[in-house]
Amino acid sequence: MTLADLAAAVRAGRVAAAELVELSLERIERLDPPLNAVIRVRERAVDDAREMDDRIARGEDPGPLAGLPLLVKDMEDVAGMPSTYGSLTLADAPVAATDGLVPRRLRAAGAVVVGKTNQPEFAFAGFTTNSLYGTTTNPWGTDWSPGGSSGGSAAALASGMAAIATATDGGGSIRIPAAFCGLAGLKPTNGVIGRDPIPDWIDLSTVGPLAASIDDVRLLLSIEAGPVPGDPSALPFPLPMGDGLPGRALAVARLEGAHALPGGVAARFDAALVSVERDLGLPVEPLDLGSVFRHGSTGDDWFTLCAFEHMHRLGRDFVEANLERFSPSFRFTMTLALEIEPETYMAARRRRFDHVRDLDLLLGDDAVLLTPTMCVEGFHPEGTGPEQREEPDAYNTGETNITGHPSLSVPAGVCPNGIPFGLQITGPRFRDDLVLNLGTAWESANPWPPVAPGYEPFEI
Repeated sequence: MTLADLAAAVRAGRVAAAELVELSLERIERLDPPLNAVIRVRERAVDDAREMDDRIARGEDPGPLAGLPLLVKDMEDVAGMPSTYGSLTLADAPVAATDGLVPRRLRAAGAVVVGKTNQPEFAFAGFTTNSLYGTTTNPWGTDWSPGGSSGGSAAALASGMAAIATATDGGGSIRIPAAFCGLAGLKPTNGVIGRDPIPDWIDLSTVGPLAASIDDVRLLLSIEAGPVPGDPSALPFPLPMGDGLPGRALAVARLEGAHALPGGVAARFDAALVSVERDLGLPVEPLDLGSVFRHGSTGDDWFTLCAFEHMHRLGRDFVEANLERFSPSFRFTMTLALEIEPETYMAARRRRFDHVRDLDLLLGDDAVLLTPTMCVEGFHPEGTGPEQREEPDAYNTGETNITGHPSLSVPAGVCPNGIPFGLQITGPRFRDDLVLNLGTAWESANPWPPVAPGYEPFEI
C-alpha cells in the first residue's frame, strides 16, 4: 500500500487518522527498544489526528498525506519539541517555537508528527550512535548499523513504526541508510528543495525523501520541493518531470579509489548491471576506476569543506571547550577541523567547480551513472566494518553532494551478512525525473519488500 493509498483511505473514512497515529505509537513502544530508532514521542499526536478526523467529517480536504504518522529527524525542528542533534552539548535545548521547513510542508499536507528519530552527533557519520541517546541498530540484523546519518528514520521505516520519516543528506545521509535498510532514498539535485535555516555544510546539504517505494519517494518529493526566501541556490520554479528513460547507462565500482570491491558487494553489483541490461533493456558501459573525477580526491575535499564549515558554524571557542563532551567520532572530526587552514578550505571550494564539470561532461543530458551506494556489506552499530575496523573507502555518496547531481539508492539484493545492498543511480543535474524513472523501471523488474523480515508494513 503506497502513501497515497493510505491517505486516500483516511480521506474516504475507511480508517481514522487517530487509528493510524495510535497504531504508530503502539508500534514504537513495542518495536523500538532493540532498535533505538525513536528518541522521543509527541504527546499531542493523537489530539492532532482527532482534529483532522473532525475536519474530514466536516468535508474539509486534509491534504495528500491525510493522517499519516510522521517521524522527524532530530536535527529538524518541530514546534514544541527540542532539537538536540544527538549531542550532549544540546541536551538541554529549548523546545522549538516553529516547525522547520520540511516538517512544516509535510504537516501542511496532512501528516501528523508522532516523534523524532535518532542520528549521529550533528549528523557527521555514516552510522547512527551518539553519547546522548546511544546506538541505533538495523531491523534487518541488530548486529549491524542502519547507516547514517538518517539511520533512526530508516530503521523506523524498515520496521513499520510509521508511514513517513524525514531524512537529510550532506554526504550520503539519505542513501546510506536507504541502502542498508532496503529502502529507496533520493538526494535530489541541490536546490530542488529550499534550505532554511542555512545548513552547517553550506553548499552540500539538502533534505530529501526516504521511503519504501519509488511512488512514495515521488509523492514526498512533490510536497517537499520548492524555493524558500533566503536560499540563493533554490530552484525558483517547479522541477521539470518527464517520463523518459536514460539514453545511456555508465557503470563504475568506485567513484574514488582503485581497489576491488569486497566479494559480496561485487557480486550484487554485477548482478544489478546484468538486470539493467536484461530487464530494462539499457546497455551498460563500464568505466575504468578513477576515470570519473580527475582533479584530486573528492573524499578529501568533502571532508575539508564539511569539517571546516561545521567547526565555523559551532564556533572555534565552543568546539575547543566541548571536545571532551563530543562523541568519539565527532571529537575526532572536530580535532582535525581545528587544524584546517583557510587556504586549504578555499582550495577545496575552488576544486568543487572542477568536480562538477567532470560529472556534467560525463553525463551530458541523458546518461546515468550506476555504482554501489556503499562499497561494504555494512557497518557494525558503532561504525566499524565487517573486519572490526574503520572502512575509509566504504562510500560512493559524498561526490554528488559536492557536485549537486541527483542520486537515488534502490534495493538490489541482500549481502551474505543479511543486510541489503543498494544500487545508486546518478543523473544529470535537475534531471531527477531521469533517475526516478529508471528507479521505477528497476522496481518493476526487481521488487523489494516494504519492511525488513519479521516486521509488518505500515498499512491497513
